[in-house]
Amino acid sequence: MISDAAEHDSRHFNRLLERGNTGRAVYADRGYASARRERTLAEAGYSPEIQRKAQPGKPLGVRQLRRNQRIARTRARVEHVFAAIPHATGAGIRCIGRARAELQLTVAAAAYNLRRLAHLREAGVTPF
Repeated sequence: MISDAAEHDSRHFNRLLERGNTGRAVYADRGYASARRERTLAEAGYSPEIQRKAQPGKPLGVRQLRRNQRIARTRARVEHVFAAIPHATGAGIRCIGRARAELQLTVAAAAYNLRRLAHLREAGVTPF
């Protein structure tokens, strides 16, 4: 799903959940933290792995900090993919119109996947 930068990602959070996904853990950063969201995810059968957010004047405890670090390690693997995609296109998305932006992002993702496939083949990994 592609939206413009004026909208926060959390507005589209529920639409991104895929029922057919066999993984039930949902990883997210502090921007998605809310008791309501975690309750809704748990009721739908998901395991909410959303980082905790400190309240003003009340820092996170040691357990919560460790939990955030555990979640961050898993999220980093995914975030690195999104950090690498702009390298496939150069400076980033520079066009007018959502359809053109979607095309550029799709081509960038395909280029990343091809580069990753070549890397995995060189490393001796065989798919499936």
